[in-house]
Amino acid sequence: MADLPDTFKAAGAEERRRLYYYTAGFLRQRRVRRILKLAGYDLKLGKPTSDDSVAVWGRSPYAARGEAMAAKTGASLLRVEDAFLRSLHAGRAGEPPLGLMIDDIGIYFDASAPSRLEQILAGDPLDNADELKRAHAGIARMREAQLSKYTSYDPETPCPKAGYVLVIDQTRGDASVTHGRADANTFKEMLYYAQEDNPGARIVIKTHPETQAGYRQGYFSKADTSPKISLFDGAVSPWALMEGAVAVYTVTSQMGFEAILAGHRPHVFGQPFYAGWGLSEDRNPHALPRRGRVLTKAQLFLGAMIKAPTWYDAHNDCLARFETALGSFEAEVRAWREDREGWQAAGMRLWKRGPLQQFFGRYKRVRFRNSSKVTGQAMIWAGKAQEGDRRARLEDGFLRSRGLGAALTPPLSLVLDDLGIYYDPTRESRLERLVAARATLRADQTARVRALIETICAQGVTKYNLKGQVPDLPEGRRILVPGQVEDDASIRLGAGEVCTNLDLLSAARAANPDAIIVFKPHPDVEAGLRPGAVAPQDLVGLADVLVENADAAALFGKVEEVWTMTSLLGFEALLRGLKVTTTGAPFYAGWGLTTDKGRVPARRGRHVNLESLAHAALIDYPRYFDPVSKLPCSPELALKRLSEGGFQHGPANRLLAKLQGVFASYAHFWR
Repeated sequence: MADLPDTFKAAGAEERRRLYYYTAGFLRQRRVRRILKLAGYDLKLGKPTSDDSVAVWGRSPYAARGEAMAAKTGASLLRVEDAFLRSLHAGRAGEPPLGLMIDDIGIYFDASAPSRLEQILAGDPLDNADELKRAHAGIARMREAQLSKYTSYDPETPCPKAGYVLVIDQTRGDASVTHGRADANTFKEMLYYAQEDNPGARIVIKTHPETQAGYRQGYFSKADTSPKISLFDGAVSPWALMEGAVAVYTVTSQMGFEAILAGHRPHVFGQPFYAGWGLSEDRNPHALPRRGRVLTKAQLFLGAMIKAPTWYDAHNDCLARFETALGSFEAEVRAWREDREGWQAAGMRLWKRGPLQQFFGRYKRVRFRNSSKVTGQAMIWAGKAQEGDRRARLEDGFLRSRGLGAALTPPLSLVLDDLGIYYDPTRESRLERLVAARATLRADQTARVRALIETICAQGVTKYNLKGQVPDLPEGRRILVPGQVEDDASIRLGAGEVCTNLDLLSAARAANPDAIIVFKPHPDVEAGLRPGAVAPQDLVGLADVLVENADAAALFGKVEEVWTMTSLLGFEALLRGLKVTTTGAPFYAGWGLTTDKGRVPARRGRHVNLESLAHAALIDYPRYFDPVSKLPCSPELALKRLSEGGFQHGPANRLLAKLQGVFASYAHFWR
């Protein structure tokens, strides 16, 4: 359910309000119109009555038209502004907002009058334990992903040498300055006191992103610099800037809010929404009697990021909880950071190129070339890489699709590994580092991944999500032995001595003479697309039951243990609490969660819990793509798509898949 102020929760389909507007911005910005409509408002042109509302954008110069019409007709005013987590680039770049502040009382940056956000911060209890956990989690996730209102910066861009006093510039004449009881003199005063309070310290003035982009002037220029004072216009993360600062000075910038979240007590010379709550050194002489309450930074975040805004889910075209919007933004920002310079891709079959363009070509088109020469960012399909290849290796993720990759079903998840690839134990992979880094999880990370695991188990989601009947199995201790494709790279690189399905069955039977062995051939092998079939006569004495075209998720509920070489079914079995024995070295072996019969790399000697492994494998390592909205998405959204179905790959892929079945013996041409 969306976290909306109560006023807007009441405005349902039965009680919608007419909302009139008089500026072109509301006409041009489809996302803004859509969020308002979902919040219970029907936007209209014309003359309102006293029962209607008039929409104005904050306190912009154009708001006067709407304000005059509201005063003339008795209609109520609804002020609209961007939420504090907006988009990759500044609004002038034309990107739609992630959420809105919809305020029927005032607007958050106008200190002269109350606003809905101020009323929430001043009057709501803000003491619910679950809500405060959400706030702490939101702060931690934003910090880890380096998210801000505008996030089009490179986390690798260097900051000034640590130990500076940070002074934050803003755009000249911005409404948050003029309505925050400040002006140009306030900025001069701020710079003076930054030096007075910190004698001899280096002063770094951070310019505003819109000043960097050339849209608007700031309050500071080169004329304000000196041997101890420098301007800094690098496109860096505010979080990184905060880490190097010994003190932060601001007038009304949102970076002051982020400074509080980062652990600073900023010196505030205007009256922004975050001043007056005991979290800042307030240097503005005007009193703020409405804000006498002392808050924690979690309570401030709860009000400003969770309770007050109206968030939007572009994947499902609906209002959303903060966490849903945050997950979408994390995915979008990751895609931009990794793809904005463009990719060269090698070893990609024709049928894969369309999906890969969707995944990695949103900001700059992927160039497909099979040359071994590497210039710039380059990727190669993992199975095509040779020893010493410096290109990042690409493979399917672990929540892939509703259908086989060999049947040309496009993936919903892909992994791009700059060190190795998860199925190759002969060299370190990025996944291994992620697992080790997640050995200790925050409480919110544990809760998130547990919810993901629970949904996977409850919805019966596996890598390919193929459904088929599972026969009744004999009574006894039942062990599932999943067959694999015997020329698969994970077998060649990670299986070790037991490297065929027959070898695996023999090893499982030798170690478990009295168990019920259930053999499930690999779907690609069953479809005749890949090698690895075991003749029926060879199963005698080794397997008690052969299950063909069966639903793997349903099988998990009927067995107690899984024996595997390197199959992903071993990981899926771990998620469901089953005992897993490996004869090879799959990515999930060697962490203390499996019984390992094969040689596992010594570098995996650290024991981790299941949540740590799953967080790395399902949240950190893959990237996900929503086939419905055609946008990068969170693992939760990808899981929703896989469990619900309702999307299909195109007719061209289906035709290719049929032709591929006819020419299965020539698989090396299309794989």
